[in-house]
Amino acid sequence: MTRRGLFAPALGLLAAACSPLSLLNSLGPRDRGARRVVRDLPYGDDPRQRLDLYAPDAAGRRPWPVLVFFYGGGWDSGARGQYAWAAHALAARGFLVAAPDYRVAPGVHFPAFIEDAAAAAARVAGVAAGYGGDPVRLGVIGHSAGAHLAMMIALDRRYMAAAGQPDLIKAAAGLAGPYDFLPFDVPASVNAFGRAPDPTLTQPVTFARADAPPLWLGHGVEDVVVHAEDSTILCERMQAVGGRCEAKLYPGLNHADLIATFSPLFRGKAPVLDDVAAFLHRELG
Repeated sequence: MTRRGLFAPALGLLAAACSPLSLLNSLGPRDRGARRVVRDLPYGDDPRQRLDLYAPDAAGRRPWPVLVFFYGGGWDSGARGQYAWAAHALAARGFLVAAPDYRVAPGVHFPAFIEDAAAAAARVAGVAAGYGGDPVRLGVIGHSAGAHLAMMIALDRRYMAAAGQPDLIKAAAGLAGPYDFLPFDVPASVNAFGRAPDPTLTQPVTFARADAPPLWLGHGVEDVVVHAEDSTILCERMQAVGGRCEAKLYPGLNHADLIATFSPLFRGKAPVLDDVAAFLHRELG
């Protein structure tokens, strides 16, 4: 069976694998040194086009680099409030962090959720300075389907150009992301992408380019929902065309484990948060 054949049956498990992570929001401890500073900031007219902002407490170190964090959920579920703990953890590492919701299938289909990701990033750039952030130093990061959104707006120039900010994204990080998952043969992919006239335009690997923002791709070796091969394929494609990419594989971690290590409860399993934060601080200055 091909790699795609192995991956496709697991794609439908994306939302199920991510949903237990929301328990960390209500049950898990939080890092000290960060707080939510904005709730329900609109970036569009739809009720799901809203975002929250999290900031470090260290006011004397402003301006902070800015991150837009996209949660996962198989492109058909999820809510920013369920992942406040992850945004909080990044803010405690010295970033102004936006956590947007975005429209999902079956209410919308590709490319609506990609367009939402770009619109959210542009909106964050417009307000970041008012909350201590530096919009010139903005990066994107996501987990699972959220990593797909982050890579699409970082690599396919059309989305940020349409949002009026073609050169906004300076670095991008993906955690357990699907970047090369044709064909669409399970409900999750069919519902989200099945209407695309050209399926290759839904895949981040299609848009690898030498002048793209630098990428960091993390993946758990034990991930059977999105195989680690997706990260290595995208990174190799980037490097082959002269782009910058770092791939880090974590033994013993599965799909949910990778983002769960952002919580203090599971941080000892692997230094994922430290690794990605170091990359983003280095690239964003």
